[in-house]
Amino acid sequence: MNDYYSVRFTIEPPSADAADLLAYDLGEIGYESFVGDDRCEGASLTAYIPAGAYDEAATAAVAAGRPFTAEFIEGRDWNAEWEKNYFKPIVVDGRVVVFSSFHTEVPDAEYRITVNPKMAFGTGHHATTNLMMRAILAADCRGLEVVDMGTGTGILGILAAMRGAAHVLAVEIDPFAAENAVENVALNLGDSAVVEVVNSDASALDGRDFTADLFLANINRNIITADIGRYAAAMRRGATLVTSGFYVSDRPVVAAAAAAAGLEAAGADEIDSWSSLTFVKP
Repeated sequence: MNDYYSVRFTIEPPSADAADLLAYDLGEIGYESFVGDDRCEGASLTAYIPAGAYDEAATAAVAAGRPFTAEFIEGRDWNAEWEKNYFKPIVVDGRVVVFSSFHTEVPDAEYRITVNPKMAFGTGHHATTNLMMRAILAADCRGLEVVDMGTGTGILGILAAMRGAAHVLAVEIDPFAAENAVENVALNLGDSAVVEVVNSDASALDGRDFTADLFLANINRNIITADIGRYAAAMRRGATLVTSGFYVSDRPVVAAAAAAAGLEAAGADEIDSWSSLTFVKP
């Protein structure tokens, strides 16, 4: 059953940075999606977590004294939930527009991606998704073997396919998010077999007869640093790894893990306090 808890946190005084930091910490304990307060930026944050993963004590520890209320939500039409609460079309770098099938007014752009999110992360609104899309737009994806680790809605793999990737292995650990990614791939690419969605973790890389030319990992610092050795092993010589899901302050930790895996720093980007880091396998 696709049941969730909706947990609303009050942030006093209102602070967009505090809301972002809270969302990051909640992501570390299993929260998947976040909705800001559209009436007053940074005044509140509503976070969603699968019912089976909700831990009130852990949530209270992350809240650090901020008041919060939790509401159990039975499985429902999450597209309608996003339409009602949050998701609006977004344009990334003037080249990509991300929208849902329920939108009637959509800006024109070079790449048009339809995403019907079902509590899966990655509509393009969050800075880290935006950073990853920038990196894909800057890359020559034609003919590449791509891995999109933690694909969420599938948005990054879809964009890589639109940019000419030969094959994208899109890996997602949450079964509902993986199902959503399959639906979004079909919405954008039809029956194309370019994007292969797998419900798994980094173990999906084991035993596969391929080496990635471009590896995308927009997850969080702890998962990236724990699994980066596996990422490197799945990359060919000269391949690129783009990472995000962490703050600028986390860069030394991620860079150290990458160096230990034999990868070399190749660039960095940031939006607000969120960061991406790019590495190459020499």
